[in-house]
Amino acid sequence: MSQLSEQELVRRDKLAKLRELGINPYPADLYPLTHLSSKIKKEFKEGEKVNIAGRLMSRRIQGNASFAELQDSEGRIQVYFNRDEICAGEDKTKYNEVYKKLLDIGDFIGIEGELFTTKVGQKSVRVTNFTLLSKALKPLPLPKEDADGNLHDAFNDPELRYRQRYADLVVNPKVKEVFVKRTKLFNAMRSFFNEAGYFEVETPILQPIPGGAAARPFTTHHNSLDIPLYMRIANELYLKRLIVGGFDGVYEFSKNFRNEGMDRTHNPEFTAMEIYVSYKDYNWMMDFCERLLEHCAIAVNGTSKATFGEHEIDFKAPYARVTMADSIKHFTGFDISDKSEDEIREAAKGMGIAVDATMGKGKLIDEIFGEKCEGNYIQPTYITDYPKEMSPLCKEHRDNPELTERFELMVCGKEIANAYSELNDPIDQRERFEHQLKLAAKGDDEATEFIDHDFLRALEYGMPPTSGMGIGMDRLIMFLTNNQSIQEVLFFPQMRPEKKALAISEEAKDVLKILKAAEKLALNDLKGKSGLSNKKWDKTIKELTKNNLAKVNKTEDGLFVEIV
Repeated sequence: MSQLSEQELVRRDKLAKLRELGINPYPADLYPLTHLSSKIKKEFKEGEKVNIAGRLMSRRIQGNASFAELQDSEGRIQVYFNRDEICAGEDKTKYNEVYKKLLDIGDFIGIEGELFTTKVGQKSVRVTNFTLLSKALKPLPLPKEDADGNLHDAFNDPELRYRQRYADLVVNPKVKEVFVKRTKLFNAMRSFFNEAGYFEVETPILQPIPGGAAARPFTTHHNSLDIPLYMRIANELYLKRLIVGGFDGVYEFSKNFRNEGMDRTHNPEFTAMEIYVSYKDYNWMMDFCERLLEHCAIAVNGTSKATFGEHEIDFKAPYARVTMADSIKHFTGFDISDKSEDEIREAAKGMGIAVDATMGKGKLIDEIFGEKCEGNYIQPTYITDYPKEMSPLCKEHRDNPELTERFELMVCGKEIANAYSELNDPIDQRERFEHQLKLAAKGDDEATEFIDHDFLRALEYGMPPTSGMGIGMDRLIMFLTNNQSIQEVLFFPQMRPEKKALAISEEAKDVLKILKAAEKLALNDLKGKSGLSNKKWDKTIKELTKNNLAKVNKTEDGLFVEIV
């Protein structure tokens, strides 16, 4: 309790006083809600009686009257409190004590009242009765207004917002709009597939082999079976099993997990959509994909166009189509066709691209494209016909055995969709898997280290010609909502664990403030700035070191102290 802020202590005191008055601050009763704020604004009827509920977000108390704002799931509505109208000659305790003294911004309350229009034309609710539904014990991080009407201390620190998304959603209404659009995207895509006659399925998240992609998996152990299991890195091989089993078209919104790096476009847990349709090829899938994305863009934003940074993207079909070889030749002047691995490696070096001995032909080509070409595609563009080495699950190109029937869709220099004419020759597939093992043994981190023998057995039963596609849903919604970071479109992105708050002395707090301003200071300089006596100084440095808040580094230039 000693670590609570002054405001939190005051709110707990109010909580106790409410209970002393016989008021349950967390009642279990069903509240008879009749209206949301949006319905009131759209269907306003003067004098209509309503029951609303929400979070108290502001109030202006003037004597026996007060205007306040109530926020529910649809927005805010103004409410008017008048002591005499609420208490109607009864004991004034409810208004004087509860409303004026014991309620706080952030509390949930239920309101009975009637609709009216203020003198300035504001649609409002005149309160006839109110009920405390939930007492908030922490103050909301709302911006503060200065004497000039300027707002300060807004809740806009990204790390705090992601850690405390619940507070972020309350005080930053535009954040909620992003997630409403995210749901619209999923619904639009799902309805598009369903209308086409395709079947939504679920496949295992815990898998005995991490197949369908080359990625480092999260590993766990099943105690009862006494076997290792892996969190899904992709669902591709399971969906193809269902095509073998007789489904003509299946899709899944798949939570995938990859134990790899994190940045503005990658989170270890992410959502992909994968769809597989029998008797189709990648040319059909390109037509299908662009119609799908145009439909989704309109469903989310009301138009096929979306702003992303400084660019206006138009998802209206059709999209440009460029082979990978033509793209590399266009932007580098180098033709990868019929070139050996050594020739491509030397060409990459000449372009200033870092390469090493572990990179096979496919990896080298991928590096050249990623470094020199990918970022140039702003409008939706299909990059097609990838070299065979880059696509172990993809069917050989019908016109060129060195290539595969694959495309990736590029938008603003990023891939958002990947699709194949699927490889359904079980002998070829086994050879490709074995080749991947050899590449992995050489140190190629893009090669898979596992062979899914059950999947190969499924192919041996026969899989019809099939086209499949995966779309990164998180990245797509980033483009549709103009968000540069994947953390902005995930409710709860992965974060480092919070450091526990430590109770440290005032002297230690002062030293940390000096360090934060300077980042790093010589030991004697810091001691001088702190103004501490020798005894307190030694004690403070020990305290900071023990609590892992600062450290002393010895260099050739002397001893320096810095924040951990």
